[in-house]
Order: sequence, then C-alpha cells, then structure tokens
Amino acid sequence: MIGYRFLLPAKEEMIDTSVVYEAATPGLGVDFLEEVGRVINVVREHPELGQPVGRGRRRALLHRFPFSLIYSADADAEAVVIIAVAHQRRRPDYWRIRV
Repeated sequence: MIGYRFLLPAKEEMIDTSVVYEAATPGLGVDFLEEVGRVINVVREHPELGQPVGRGRRRALLHRFPFSLIYSADADAEAVVIIAVAHQRRRPDYWRIRV
C-alpha cells in the first residue's frame, strides 16, 4: 500500500466538515472521518480506481455522505495526494487551482 498526504486546504475541508456533522448529530462527524479514511485506504491500494477528472487527478465518492475525495498519485506512485474533500453539489471544480 502506498502512502498518502493531504494538501492543507483539503485537510481543513475534512476537519471543518466533520465539525459541522458532529454539531448536527453527535457521532456523525466521527462517521464522516472514518468514511474519508476508508476511501483513502481504497485509493492507496488501487490509485487508478477513481473516476478521472483531468491531468492525473481522480475522484472517489464517499458512501453515505455527499462528498468526493479528489486526489492524484505522485508520478512515482509512492503516495496519493489528497487535493480536496469536496461537496458534490457545491462549487464544482473549485479545487482545480490547487495543483
């Protein structure tokens, strides 16, 4: 399994979203973080699995939550870079300027 790392804005999105979910329903923020972790592990095992969204970037959908993990695999495939934890219905493609 290859490694992974977050771009700072992606990490902030993940944390902010988990805080909102946790405030709405206790335990839901933890569930969100667990689902993000599950999807990260899937793409670490199979980086080519996500839907291509341009220039080596891919999108993997989270289950139960309306979010996508936008990521790319380093050229040497030693790490997956998490570019965004993006809501599927808000500001499409806002994350493209990050890379």
